[in-house]
Amino acid sequence: MLEIRDLHVSIAGKEILKGVSLTVRDGEVHALMGQNGAGKSTLSNVIVGHPSYEVTQGSITFNGKDLLGMNPEERAHEGIFLSFQQPVEIPGVSMVNFMRAAMNAKRKYQGLEPMAAAEFLKLMREKRKIVELDNKLANRSVNEGFSGGEKKRNEIFQMAMLEPTLSILDETDSGLDVDALRIVAEGFNKLRTPQTSALVITHYQRLLDYLKPDVVHVLIGGQIVKTAGPELALQIEERGFDWIREEAGL
Repeated sequence: MLEIRDLHVSIAGKEILKGVSLTVRDGEVHALMGQNGAGKSTLSNVIVGHPSYEVTQGSITFNGKDLLGMNPEERAHEGIFLSFQQPVEIPGVSMVNFMRAAMNAKRKYQGLEPMAAAEFLKLMREKRKIVELDNKLANRSVNEGFSGGEKKRNEIFQMAMLEPTLSILDETDSGLDVDALRIVAEGFNKLRTPQTSALVITHYQRLLDYLKPDVVHVLIGGQIVKTAGPELALQIEERGFDWIREEAGL
């Protein structure tokens, strides 16, 4: 599904990613771990097409297509979704109008007719239940006045509506209490299929206890220095990252 090869990325002339390579196959969940400043969020931003980042070398293909040749809207329509670390508020734009515009833009890209209003509202009701999103929140402006947990829950609701094939969760667990984390993680798990994949960026094991990744990568200094199974996240929880730095000679 996702192929990243020898990716070098700079911002404002400073190199952040220094030759990242990874492969995410259909149905897989990959966890990306590392200390602050390692380049984890940079990688997620580059995948979705953030204009502040300059790719100086390497390639990214998504389902065989050159991702770097697409604008951010095309990447989203192709099936890539990013759950933001700090979701923004959009005052004056209702969740209903926001989601309907997003859904119909994707349908237009796919050559489909706009979804009828009644069908859309029915779908919203069904998807809200997955993440236990209150109807009152769904009828308010996007994220306006939401708590941190409600914003993250709303992100998973949007993911449920758009049905991406690759979801990137950028520290979705940050600032969540135990109950909110459980609801968000269970909502994500309900949406998993053999055809959908995810890249989960996190510092902590607790989210991975719910999501059960297939592969864990450690990013240090802009490079993936270790890749293993889910047991690697447990080792990091117990021992931190220093032993990995020493093992990699950093």
